[in-house]
Amino acid sequence: MIIIDIFHLIFTQPITNLLLAIYQFLASLGIPFALGFSIIILTLVLRIVLYPLMSAQIKSSKKMQILGPEMKVIRDKYKKDKQKQQEQIMVLYKKHGINPAAGCLPALIQLPIILALYQVIFKIAAISSFDVFLKEISPLLYFDSLRPSSLWDTTFFGIHLAQKPQDIIMAMPVVVVLPLLAALTQLILSKMMMSKVMPVKVDGKEDFQTTFMKQSLFLFPIMIGFFSFTLPAGLSLYWITFTIFGILQQYLQAGFGALANWVPALEKYERNRK
Repeated sequence: MIIIDIFHLIFTQPITNLLLAIYQFLASLGIPFALGFSIIILTLVLRIVLYPLMSAQIKSSKKMQILGPEMKVIRDKYKKDKQKQQEQIMVLYKKHGINPAAGCLPALIQLPIILALYQVIFKIAAISSFDVFLKEISPLLYFDSLRPSSLWDTTFFGIHLAQKPQDIIMAMPVVVVLPLLAALTQLILSKMMMSKVMPVKVDGKEDFQTTFMKQSLFLFPIMIGFFSFTLPAGLSLYWITFTIFGILQQYLQAGFGALANWVPALEKYERNRK
């Protein structure tokens, strides 16, 4: 119970207030589909906050790709002593300022944000009565000025953000665009994070990181697409926005990566840009 209260205090309540503040501002300007655009803007704010962590992840990944040949030497030298092999690899990481956990940290931080956003969207956006709406959100508000004067519109270009695509696909087939976009953008980002140069194999085998990235290249986007299909559409909007911003950041810091192997024109564009 205490853990739930702490989670509510640190994640759910701040996200609710921030989402409402953005919504109130957009609604005051008369912008249609204010809730959907509020989720997009909230996502951009979260992405900007996480920018330094994402930068560390991208830099760490790029360094590890560059160190591939040196890691091969270590694995060849200590192929019969796995413990010594791991010790020397960690020494190599330390020498070049690489933190192997840097790639996990953004994902660990993003998970409670997604769960909090899920609660906010699923709970508040599904309320159909304004009286119940006020009763639910009033205890969460930091300021009375954030209290809306009417029940907000939960649709975004005709799609109800609190509904699951799987529940409305028969009545609105176009909703399938959301999970497809979520999967496609994740596939693009995952491919960009891979090195365009094939890593050197040791004893005919690839290292764990390379094997994992290859296996997750298609598996992770499929999972994201599935979750986007079975969870409220508002979360798909969040994930698509978050991933598009990630694609931009990945390109600015590391280029197109292995995506250029799929689209040769991108490699030509990078050469001309340099």
